[in-house]
Amino acid sequence: MGGMRQAHHPRPDEIGLIDVLGALNDPIRVGLVRVLADGRERGWGELRAPVAKSTLSHHLRVLRDAGVTRTRQEGTRCFVELRRDDLDARFPGLLDAVLGAARGDDVGGHVGLNGG
Repeated sequence: MGGMRQAHHPRPDEIGLIDVLGALNDPIRVGLVRVLADGRERGWGELRAPVAKSTLSHHLRVLRDAGVTRTRQEGTRCFVELRRDDLDARFPGLLDAVLGAARGDDVGGHVGLNGG
């Protein structure tokens, strides 16, 4: 990776409930989790949100730092995926409850995929 700094991801046992809930207290971040809930890894450029790229980057960093997502860098491109297995193991049912409530209330529905 030629000098590029790898992002820190908390180990599964380091993922804290307050950190996860704090990361999910924003509609943009809930929307990003909804998009990533299909289990596919997405390039940052595929994600569409009504915010500046720098703000989107901030939201993705908050999710990663809380252990909600995993980020992978490949050259100049960054990819992100939901850490569903880790979250389900640590807090059974939490993610499904959040996703169900978000769909029901349409929280984060304005976040999606480019071209989709």
